[in-house]
Amino acid sequence: MFDKGYEVRKDPLSDIVEQQGAVVLDGGLATLLEARGHKLDPHLWSAKMLIDSPDEIRVAHRLFLDAGADCVTTATYQASYEGFARLGLGPSDVDKLLTLSVTLAQDAVNEFQSDAPRVNHRPSPLVGASIGPYGAFLADGSEYDGRYGVSSEGLTHFHDRRFTCLATAGVDLMAFETIPSLNEARVLLDLLGKSAELWGWMSFSCRDGGHLSDGTSIETAVELCNSAENLVGVGVNCTAPRFVSELIGRIRPKTDKLVLVYPNSGESWDAVEKQWNRSDFQEDWVDLAEQWHKAGAEVIGGCCKIGPDIIKQTRGRIITEPTEGI
Repeated sequence: MFDKGYEVRKDPLSDIVEQQGAVVLDGGLATLLEARGHKLDPHLWSAKMLIDSPDEIRVAHRLFLDAGADCVTTATYQASYEGFARLGLGPSDVDKLLTLSVTLAQDAVNEFQSDAPRVNHRPSPLVGASIGPYGAFLADGSEYDGRYGVSSEGLTHFHDRRFTCLATAGVDLMAFETIPSLNEARVLLDLLGKSAELWGWMSFSCRDGGHLSDGTSIETAVELCNSAENLVGVGVNCTAPRFVSELIGRIRPKTDKLVLVYPNSGESWDAVEKQWNRSDFQEDWVDLAEQWHKAGAEVIGGCCKIGPDIIKQTRGRIITEPTEGI
């Protein structure tokens, strides 16, 4: 896939793993914005704030960077042309909003590097373009079952322009997130494969310790991902933390790619009532993150309800920072 006339580039996540042993991702952007007092649109979630209060998105990115995140993802998980069309926005308007999402994340990274010389030993943070599933646009919870009855052609049409816009906006890599089905993963990998110089990761939503939300075994999903040369990592997100250790145990032997995990807090989203339901999950999330790292996950962060404080604690557990002055 790569032009043999050039040296093959090392992907940015592996660079950071080599430097410090792991990559710390950010946490739940939308739930952080909610915690800061913002009421999010049910159909666009944090993406609506690209219109209403874009600087708050930059601030949220900066909070995660200050907490220790090595990579922040754009506010585009639930952004789509179809979703913004409900507000009367045309495709060119949406292109500008998607580009703005990247600019906001890049601004947060640049400010962090300028304002925080005390952490200059840290690798330069990355910006990942968040690509959520088709089910996120539906806003009916179907990203957690994958049963939205759309053909491969329909999925390609839905993802193609958003993918292209974000891929050309200056991000470090594409973050395919909460993907519930093998078919949608295949569509996204096909898009990534058309851009040999672009890196990406694939993160699935799983219903238990061995299966994607659509019932596909995690091993089958990993085998599909192994064929994508410019896919740097494969793993799970927005999955209950109690399932993650078993999933790592199934993923790690099946791939040489980086294993990434960024589960939620253990609460579940009720798509009908539009509210979070508490769980009986009792184990300490940070303790589990340390276990996930020891089990073979090199890229660790959080999803819904995981805020900067948890990310800060997680970094303290899985990364030994260099002594100042070395």
